Amino acid sequence: MATTIERPHDVRGADAPGRGRDALLDNAKFLLIALVVVGHAIEPLTDSTRLADALYYWVYLFHMPAFVLISGYLSKSFDGSGRRIDKLLATVAAPYLVFWGVYALVSLATGRDLPAGPLEPLWLTWFLAALFVWRLSVPVWNRIRWPFAVSIAVSMLGGAVSTGDVLDVSRIVSLLPFFVGGLVLQPQHLELLKQTWVRVWSAGVVLVTAAMCYLYLEQLSREWIYWRESIVDRDMEFLPVGIPGRLMFMLLAFALTAAVLSLTPRRTTHVTRLGALTMYVYLLHGLFVRSAEALGWYDFAGSALDAHLALGATVLGAVGVTYLLCTPWVRRATRWAVEPRVDRVLSDHRRADTDAAPADRVPEPASR
Repeated sequence: MATTIERPHDVRGADAPGRGRDALLDNAKFLLIALVVVGHAIEPLTDSTRLADALYYWVYLFHMPAFVLISGYLSKSFDGSGRRIDKLLATVAAPYLVFWGVYALVSLATGRDLPAGPLEPLWLTWFLAALFVWRLSVPVWNRIRWPFAVSIAVSMLGGAVSTGDVLDVSRIVSLLPFFVGGLVLQPQHLELLKQTWVRVWSAGVVLVTAAMCYLYLEQLSREWIYWRESIVDRDMEFLPVGIPGRLMFMLLAFALTAAVLSLTPRRTTHVTRLGALTMYVYLLHGLFVRSAEALGWYDFAGSALDAHLALGATVLGAVGVTYLLCTPWVRRATRWAVEPRVDRVLSDHRRADTDAAPADRVPEPASR
């Protein structure tokens, strides 16, 4: 029987923050974007203490796949119409080009290498490139009988070829099952996650995986959790390591994503309204991370502070930056870059329809 992809119904509950929004997803998006900032902020500390290395590995096990899954869930309504294409250009393609340029300048200023051109994503801009491609593919997945199974097959096959750097195709293919998983996810599945036995299981998953990262997984290659290179690119045998390893990390990511969604509050909290603003955090936080590196925070922390104290201070600073980038004055000052106006490059007969598409459904993401 064919899998039907439906638009998400409202599962917010009576105390939801606004019409059409989902308190659970907004809370989860804020939690995940805070973990994105924490992950990038503590990376330079991962050589100084095992705890930082394990925390970094654990965060990267799921925060990127979880964002992709939420992206898929919030992309159900994309039908390829002119109005939707216009919104995709305005909220994804345009910010990609703006911040590719911004981080190119930052890379030049800090002595980092640059990609060959804008078609090769630079640092955190990979997510926008991937989201652009995934969203364009939604009508295709709507027509496929078993979309989730097919997406897993595509992901496995993608690991068997060298994909190159254009648009970071390896990540697009590797993480495809999470996006399609979000497309086929239904509100009743989210309702299942609030049952007591599921929450107990979720707490166990969180604790066990965190312990695994501390005791074992952090010793493994980070390429498993970056999803940016195929098995061929890593010069790895398909069996007994390559394909089974890819499947294992995919299963871990799905399990942790379900666990996080299960344990995330469903009621309106002080961070619920911030869940709609995480694109600002995602695109801007890299400037703070690069500034901290350039200004010598990590050198100071490594020499003047205990390793665990430096880790704690960095985590608190990352959380503070997350809140800071959600403030109204930051949004006003940076709206030109995060939400650039593209009216002049759109066809005249499309402009009138653009504003009708929801602007807050770009799921704001993660990672290297």
